[in-house]
This record gives sequence, C-alpha cells and structure tokens, in this order.
Amino acid sequence: MVAFGKYLQRKQIEEWSGYYINYKLMKKKVKQYAEQIQGGSQHPRHVLKDFSRMLDTQIETTVLFMLEQQGLLSGRLAKLRESHDAILEQPDISRIFELREAYRDVGRDLLQLLKFVELNAIGLRKILKKFDKRFGYRFADYYVKTRANHPYSQLQQVFKHVGVGAVVGAISRNLHELQENEGSFYSIYDQPVLPAQDPVVEAINNAVDKLTFSTNFLNFLAQHALIMQDDLVTPSEDTIDERSYHFNSLLLNLGNTFLYMVNTYIIVPTADDYSMSLGAAATVCGVVIGSMAVAQVFSSVYFSAWSNKSYFKPLVFSSIALFIGNLMYALAYDANSIALLLLGRVCCGLGSARAVNRRYISDCVPLRIRMQASAGFVSASALGMACGPALAGLLQIKFKFYKFTFNQSTLPGWVMAVAWLFYLVWLCISFREPLRDTEDGEKTNRNETTSATDRVESSRVEEGLRLPLLINSGIKPEDEEECDESEESPEDSHKPANSFIEAYRLLTPSVKVQLLIYFMLKYSMEILLSESSVITSYYFSWTTSSVAIFLACLGLTVLPINILVGSYISNMFEDRQILLTSEIIVFLGILFSFNLFVPYTVPQYVISGLIMFVAAEVLEGVNLSLLSRVMSSRLSKGTYNGGLLSTEAGTLARVVADATITLGGYLGRGHLLNATLLPSLVICIGSIVATCCTYNSLY
Repeated sequence: MVAFGKYLQRKQIEEWSGYYINYKLMKKKVKQYAEQIQGGSQHPRHVLKDFSRMLDTQIETTVLFMLEQQGLLSGRLAKLRESHDAILEQPDISRIFELREAYRDVGRDLLQLLKFVELNAIGLRKILKKFDKRFGYRFADYYVKTRANHPYSQLQQVFKHVGVGAVVGAISRNLHELQENEGSFYSIYDQPVLPAQDPVVEAINNAVDKLTFSTNFLNFLAQHALIMQDDLVTPSEDTIDERSYHFNSLLLNLGNTFLYMVNTYIIVPTADDYSMSLGAAATVCGVVIGSMAVAQVFSSVYFSAWSNKSYFKPLVFSSIALFIGNLMYALAYDANSIALLLLGRVCCGLGSARAVNRRYISDCVPLRIRMQASAGFVSASALGMACGPALAGLLQIKFKFYKFTFNQSTLPGWVMAVAWLFYLVWLCISFREPLRDTEDGEKTNRNETTSATDRVESSRVEEGLRLPLLINSGIKPEDEEECDESEESPEDSHKPANSFIEAYRLLTPSVKVQLLIYFMLKYSMEILLSESSVITSYYFSWTTSSVAIFLACLGLTVLPINILVGSYISNMFEDRQILLTSEIIVFLGILFSFNLFVPYTVPQYVISGLIMFVAAEVLEGVNLSLLSRVMSSRLSKGTYNGGLLSTEAGTLARVVADATITLGGYLGRGHLLNATLLPSLVICIGSIVATCCTYNSLY
C-alpha cells in the first residue's frame, strides 16, 4: 500500500513541485503538535492557530500558482486567436489541422492544471482528517466553516471555475469554428443545444463538473434515486458490456416502479370508506395503508439479496404477489372480512421490488445512460404517485357481476390485479436476464480486454479524471491511501457490508442525520397523504373525487419542483443551505396545519399541506443528494447498500406514521389532526437541531 506522500511525489509534475501542498511537512507538524501538547509545552489553542496559518499559506501558494497558469493558458489562446484570424482570411487545410491540435494542447495542459488542483484537494482533505483523528478535535469543521463563504477565502478559489470556464469556452468556440460546417454561418452561441464536443473539451468539462459540485436536472434526479455510483469509474472503464444491456428489460424495471407506486396510492382516497363498509373505524385506514409498508420492510431485504443472483425471478415473484394481493383486497368486500383486506395489502407489500429496480439500474445499465435511467426511476415513481389517486377518482362506479361487487372501494384492487397480470405476461415475453461473471467467464475477460484497450487510447484525455476532486469525497483510490494502522486496507475499503450491523457501523454522524431527515420527511408526507380522506371528510365533507384530485395535484408537483431545484436552485445555493431551509419550511407547514383557535378552513388545509409537501419534496432530493456523497463507498454495492438503508428508513417512517393515525383515531376524529401532527412537529424540530450540529460536515 502506497502512502499518500509518496503517491503525491510520484504523480506531481516536476516543474510544478514547489507549488504542491507540502503534505510531508504538515504530517511532521501534526506529530510535533501532538508531542508538544502531550508534554505541556504548547497550548491547544496555539496549535490550532499555527496549523490554520500553515494551511492558509499552503493553499494560497497553490491558488496563486493556479491563477498564474490560467493566465499563461489565456495568453497562449490569445496568440492562437491571431493565427486563427489569419487562417480564416486565407484557409489552409494543413494550417487548420495544426491550429486545432494547438488548441487541443492547451486543453490538455488545462487538464494537467485540474489534476494539480485535484491532488492538492486530496492532500488537504487527508491532512484535516489526520489532524482530527490525532487530536480528537473537529478542526475540519472549524476550518471549512470559517473559510467556506469568506470573501477573501483562498479555499473557495480552489472550487471556483470562472477562469477555467473562460478557457474552456475559448477552446470550444475556436475548435467549433475550425470544423467543417458545410457553409453554415451559425456560431456555437446560436445553437440551443451544444454540438458534439471535442474529446478534450468533454474531458475538461467532466473534471470541472466534479470540482465545482456542478449539477443539472438529470444529475439531481439520479441522486434523488440514491443509485450510488463509483466516482472512480469512467466510461472507458465501465465493466457493463453494451451487448448485455437490454432496453426492454430496463423499461420493465421502470414499469414495475410505476405500477407499484400507483398500487401504493390508489387506495388512499377510499381506504376509510372501505374500512367502514367492513365494520371498522375510518381511522383503521392507517393500518390498511400501512400494512403494505410493514411488509415492505422485510421484502426489501430479501429482494436486495435475491438480486445478487437474479433479476428476472424477483420481478416474477413481485408481479405474482401483487396480483394475488390486489385480488384479495378486491374480494374482501364480498367476503366482509377486514382480515382479508389487510392480508391483501401485506401480500402487496411483500411484492415490493424497488430494491431490485434500483439494483438493476446500478449494475446492468451502462454508465453513459445510467444517469438518465436513474432519472427515469424517480420520474416513474413521481408519475405513479400522481396517477394512483387520480385513477381512484375515476373509478366512481358501482355494479355487480355474478357474486363480485365492483365499486369505488374494490375497483382499485381489480384494476391493479389486471394491470399486474398484463405486466407479468410482458415480463415473461420481453425480459432478458443479464449475464453475470459467474455464468460467463468470457464476459469478464472481454470486458478486461476492452477496458484496457480503451484506457490506453484515452489515457491522454482521462488521466486527470480517475480520482475524486472534492475534499469530502467518500471514494478513495488504492494509491491514495495512507499507511496508517487506523485506516482500512484498500480491499476492506471497497468490500460491501455483509449485514445490517456492519452497515450501521459504516454510518457516520452525518449519514445518521441524513437518514433521520429522510425518516422525518417520509413520516410527515405519509401523515398528510394517508389521513387526507378522513380529515377532509370530517372537516369539509369532501367526496372521494375531491380527495383524489387534491392528492393527484400534490403528486403532480413532484417533477416540476425537482426541475426547479435541480436546474436552478441547486446551482445558486449549497445543498446544505437548501436542506436546512427546506426543513424549516416543512416545520412551518406542519405548524400552520394545526387546528387551534380558529375554525378549520379549506384554504388553511390546502395551503399548509401544499407547503409541507413541496418543501418535503425539495428536502428529499437534496437529502438523498447529500446522502450519496457522505455515505461510505462500501455501501454503494452488495445486499446492504445505501439504497436499501434509505428505503428501510422511509418505509419504517410510513409504518410509524400509519400506526400513529390508527392510534390517534382512539381520541376521536375531532382530535386526530392535532394528535398526528404533534409527533411530526417534534421529529422535525429534532432533525433541524441535528442538521445544525452536523452542518459543517455536509460539504
């Protein structure tokens, strides 16, 4: 195992050696500080001040050199521009080719500069980690907090890309002009969609995106799905064989996601009526809705484990379980059995294959389209959430066929049973089980050969993209690891967790807080959605159609809100700022929902519910985005992965929320609203406090 100091020395550019972070010196200083504090010759406060000053000096040296190199690159581009203008007046094919190569050389030098920044960022992260570990302080929190937003912060300059963006823009525009445009007089700025970019420019953009937390809508949705990806993998290193990827199989996974979400929410508007028709209280709807979530707590684990061996068989089992469950749900009315109703919902929960859907995208979709597939997963979930209540609102008919009753309570079960039957047929016809390494040894060899060839061909372009560029990146390459007894070996650092206990041990305080936030937002949303039919019928005498329209409108806000956050807000503010603000807005939405001193009105309920739901949706996306960054890389694969943990946290929240509704029903429908909102308020306050305590580690 190679120490980072040796790795830095081996990877640095010799001519720039005096401008890299002096990692070896800082390691010695940390050791020296420890001896001085232990001997009583130095006060800890003086140590912190001295170490901060040394870090500031190191970062300043790096930043000033980076700016100097950007200036040199800009000067080279200015000279190339003069040659460019001359060529435009007198075109010469050979000179055009030489000029294009000259622009690419500037781009490659810019990649080297980004590599320089990357190595220094890794060194800074590691020395901060070593300092905290040696002294038991939270110095990293203090250092980042005091310098993150300061106007004169040199640390911020490392992650700003204004100068880099100008250089990249100049290279892109000039390379575009030098291409054969078949007589077109349009420039690069006249095209709403960027044309196919030069490989060098694309490589630079990828590096800049990593360096600056740059996000877009697809990336935001992909993180929303919490389909964790290894930042070290580049497209040329992707081990998924393009020939084994099957588009119809991906569609079937997304279809499963959509139908399951429809199945979850289609009964919400009518669950209270169904319960009362079987002789139970209206608030038993909490148990009816929550029984599906209870079963999902267990099904997520065995589906995640099953997906280690197969994807087709779990999906078949899921379809059959959901078909049977919906059939039982529909037949409970004629059987006059609340037990059969609950058993049907439990059976539906046992068919929850969302863990398989996530795993398929993570393991079987090529890297080049994995982000789009992840975004499709979130979109399918959101669409299903909106379509479920809307479909329930359309099923307001009643008739009898033989001995079977079809009405607003039973039709959701009948419709979903038919839907899952058709899905099962489509699944058996179209799904193709992807090849696994154990099944086809040639696949592994072929991938290794292809990957090696691609790496040789693209080494000049992608040399600077193999490692994470961010200080807080959770992924650590082998070569970067310290020879430190307290740190894991490279083999252990990439080994997946084998149990919930082992996975729990990998959870840092930041991850635990993010899971708490996820629990809170799912709890609050479940309270709002599941008790909506009971609350609105009691206070406002709403019909099933009115409840369905309200819930469908809430569901339809999901994608627009994600577009707004992913495309705009996340580029204007830090994720942790959006996180804390969203939590506060959820708190205000819950507070505004209480029925205290004035008669409860429709505007109060609708506005407060909308505020709570929209803020929770924003919070969910940002929460999972942060969770994917602060979670250990060991939780990116295996049975007990990050997606499973978040699913379990969310499902557990739904179970507790639905149980709260049922228990609150014993106080009477007049007290149900406040009784269920109070726990939401307490949990929300707790999550806000926890976020404030770990705020400085969320970067």
